[in-house]
Amino acid sequence: MAPIRPRLVLALAALMVGTVMAAPTRADAPPPADYAIAVTPDRAGPAIDPTMYGVFFEDINNAADGGLYAELVQNRSFEFGPVDNRSYTPLTAWQQTSTGGATGTVQVVDDAERLNRRNRNHLRLGLTGAAGPAARFGVVNSGYGAGMALREGARYDFSVWARTDSGAGTRLTAELRAADGTALSAPLGITVRGDRWTKYTGTLTPAATTTGGRLAVTAAGGGTVRLDMVSLFPRDTYKGRPNGLRKDLAEKIAALKPGFLRFPGGCLVNTGSHQAYEAPDWERRRSYQWKDTVGPVEQRAVNANFWGYHQSYGLGYYEYFQFAEDIGAMPLPVVPALVTGCGENQATDDPALLKRHIQDTLDLIEFANGPVTSEWGRKRAAMGHPRPFGLTHLGVGNEENLPDQFFARFTEFRKAIEAKHPGITVISNSGPDDAGGVFDRAWQLSREAGVDMVDEHYYNSPQWFLENNHRYDSYDRRGPKVFLGEYASRDNRFFNALSEAAYMTGLERNADVVKLASYAPLLADVDHTQWRPDMIWFDNHRSWGSTSYEVQKLFMNNTGDRVVPSRATTTPAVSGPITGAVGLSTWATSAAYDDVEVTAADGTALLKDDFSAGDARWTRAAGRGSWAVQDGAFVQTDPAAEDTLVTAGDTGWHDYDLRLKATKKSGKEGFLIAFGVRDTGNHYWWNLGGWNNTRSAVEKAVDGGKETLAENGTTIETGRTYDVHVKVRGRQVTLHLDGKVWGSFTDDRAAEPFRQVVTRDKGDLVVKVVNAQAAPARTRIDLGTAKVAPTARLTTLQGAPDAVNTADARPVRPRETTLRGVAQEFTYTFPAHSVTFMRIKTG
Repeated sequence: MAPIRPRLVLALAALMVGTVMAAPTRADAPPPADYAIAVTPDRAGPAIDPTMYGVFFEDINNAADGGLYAELVQNRSFEFGPVDNRSYTPLTAWQQTSTGGATGTVQVVDDAERLNRRNRNHLRLGLTGAAGPAARFGVVNSGYGAGMALREGARYDFSVWARTDSGAGTRLTAELRAADGTALSAPLGITVRGDRWTKYTGTLTPAATTTGGRLAVTAAGGGTVRLDMVSLFPRDTYKGRPNGLRKDLAEKIAALKPGFLRFPGGCLVNTGSHQAYEAPDWERRRSYQWKDTVGPVEQRAVNANFWGYHQSYGLGYYEYFQFAEDIGAMPLPVVPALVTGCGENQATDDPALLKRHIQDTLDLIEFANGPVTSEWGRKRAAMGHPRPFGLTHLGVGNEENLPDQFFARFTEFRKAIEAKHPGITVISNSGPDDAGGVFDRAWQLSREAGVDMVDEHYYNSPQWFLENNHRYDSYDRRGPKVFLGEYASRDNRFFNALSEAAYMTGLERNADVVKLASYAPLLADVDHTQWRPDMIWFDNHRSWGSTSYEVQKLFMNNTGDRVVPSRATTTPAVSGPITGAVGLSTWATSAAYDDVEVTAADGTALLKDDFSAGDARWTRAAGRGSWAVQDGAFVQTDPAAEDTLVTAGDTGWHDYDLRLKATKKSGKEGFLIAFGVRDTGNHYWWNLGGWNNTRSAVEKAVDGGKETLAENGTTIETGRTYDVHVKVRGRQVTLHLDGKVWGSFTDDRAAEPFRQVVTRDKGDLVVKVVNAQAAPARTRIDLGTAKVAPTARLTTLQGAPDAVNTADARPVRPRETTLRGVAQEFTYTFPAHSVTFMRIKTG
C-alpha cells in the first residue's frame, strides 16, 4: 500500500464522505493538524492476553498499614521503634489518659509474659490509685494521620488480647472519642479474668461522624493488666471480610478490572537482611519473607519498612491472594533472590540460606496451589480457603544492580521450581533502568538461559514516553517475553498521563512481546508520601484517582482480545540543534571546578573563567549548596547538599565545546557537568560517579523528568583532577574524559504527540487515539470495511496539560458520548490534549 499523505487524503475524504467533527475548539486554539488512520481489519495482529494490564501493590506511601489494610489503630502491638524510623517509640500514636483521679503507670515491655515469641512487645498498665466507679486509667490511640475516620451509626469491631494479675479480674473499657476527648460512643465494658492471654471482642458505634477519632482503652481497679493487639476495624470492609481491606480503596482498584496483582513490592522485597525473624537477633530490617505474613495476625512477625516506617504484616500473603481472587486478577508474587537492590547492591553468599529461601518459595507455591492434604495447603485451608488460589506466575528478585550475582541465584530458584512445579512461569528482571550496562547484561543472561519472562522497570519523563513508542517493535519475538512491572511518567499532571497513554498504544501493538504491564506505584497517602507519581491518592476518609488512574482505567476496561493492524500519519518533526547554557552541579558531594572554557565551533571564545576574578559570571540556579571561590577554584563545599546547579552563559548557545577541570573533594558521588541548559528542569548533564559512585551516565531532563542517553561503569576518585570535554554539534554529543572518548549519543528521536492503536473486543473495533499536543487533530479514518454501525460509543479524557485530580476536584474524568455518522471512511477531529476511545460495532 502506498504511503498515506494526510492533506491530500483529507481533501478527497471531504468530497467523498460525510464529516463527523468533535466539539468546537476555543477561538484562540491552534488550527487543527491533519492526520489519517488506516485500519486493516481483514488481517490479524497479535492476540492480547486477558491478563495484559494489571496493578502493582507495594507498601510505599503508607499503602498497607494506614491505607488498604483497614485497621484503624496505629502501632496496635506496641512494636514501633527507632529501627523503623528514628522518631518512633513503642508508644508512637498512644497517649496516657485517666478519669476520676485514677493514677497508674504505662510501660511497654518485652519479657517472658509476652503474647508469643514473634509478637514480642506488649503494654503493661499498673493501676495504683483512685478505685471509685468513675476512676479509669489507660491509653488513647490517635490512629493514622489526622485520626480515625468514623461514620455515625456504622459498626466498628474492637478486639484486644489481655491478661491480669488481679484475682478479682480487671474492668476494661473501650470507647470512641473525638480529638478533644469528647465521648463519641457508648463505652464497651469487658472484664479481664486470669493471668493468661485471652482475646476479648466487642462492637463500638459512633454517635457522630469525624475524621479525627480516637480509641480509648482504660482499666479500673488495682493490679497490673497487660494488653496487646489492640484493634479497631470497620465492619464494612471490602466484601465484608474480617481483617479486611478499606472499601473505597479496594473498590477503586477493582474498578480497573486488573488482569493481575503483583505484590508485595518493590524495593521492600529484597532489601535488608535475608535472615529469619528469630532468636537470638530478631532481625528487624529484613527482606519480605512470606511465611512471616500468614497465620493468625497476632502470631505474625513485624518488620521495618524500606520506605522509613513500620510493617505490621496484618496485610499478608493470604490477604493478597484473597484480594486478587476477589477482583478477578491473577496473583503474581515476587520473592527475594538474596541479592539486595534499590541502592543496597549486596549479594549474600550463604548456600544454606539460599537453600532455605528456595524451599520457602516451593512452600509458597504449595500454599497457593496445594491440596488440603499437603502441609501448606492445609495451612491455607485453616485460614479459610480450602480451594487453591491457582498461582501460575512468580517473580524472583527486584531491580538488582548486580546482574551476574543475581542470575546465579535466580538460576537455582528456577531449577528447583521447574523441577517440582513445571507449570509455573518464573520471571527474571533487568534491573532498575530502561537501558545501560546492567540492563544489557541482565537481558543477555535471560536470553541465553531461555527464561520465559523478564521484568522491566523504568520511570521517565513525558518526553521519553512520547519518543519511545516503538521500543518493543524491535524485540526478538522468539526471546523472553516482557513483564513491564513498573513504569510511570514522573508527575501526576494530565500531560504525564497523556504521554503514558501514547506509550500504551505501543505496548498493545506489541502484545506478542509485552505480556504484562502495570503502572506503579498504586497507592499514596497524601500526608505520608515517599514517591510521586502515584495512581490512587487518599487521606483517612477520601480517595481519588489521578489523571493516570483515568488513563489506566480506560485502557484496562477496553483492552480487547486482539490487535487489528493499523497505521497513521505522523507529526512533521521540527528539530534544531541542542541549545542552552552550561552548568556545574554536585549531589551529596563536595567538588571543585576550574578553567572553564566554552568555545563555539568556529573557535570563538564564548566563556573563559579561571575564577581569579571571583564567580560573578555564575548564577546559583538551584539555590542549594554552598558555592564559593577557594584557592582559585569554584567549590561546592557542602557534602550533603543535592542538586546544587549553578549556570553560566546564554540559553541560545549551540554547537560548542565545553572544557573544564573537576575534582571531587569528599562525599558519596562525583560531579555533574551540565550543557544545553534551558532552566533547572530542562537540561542535559553528565553525571560522573553517580548512584553512590557506582556508575556514570548522561541524563536528559525535560520538565524535571530524566532519561538516560549514555552510560558506563566509570567511578570517580577523591582528590584526583579530571579533564572534562563535552563537544556539542547539532544534536550529537561526544564526551571526553582525560583526553579519551568516554561516549557519545545523538538525541534525535521525535516526541510524536499523535498515537493510535486499534483492537478488536468481542466483535467491536476499538479505535484508541492519543493527541498529546495543543492543536486539535483533524483525522481521516478508514476502517477498511463497509460493515460498520452508523454510531459509535465515544469515551474521551480531555483537560489542560497541567491539570491534576485532587480530593476536591476531578478536572480529568471520562466523558461518554455517542458519535454519529460513522462509515467506512469518515473524519473526526480529536481534541487537543485528549485520549479518545471509539467503540464501533462491525458486521
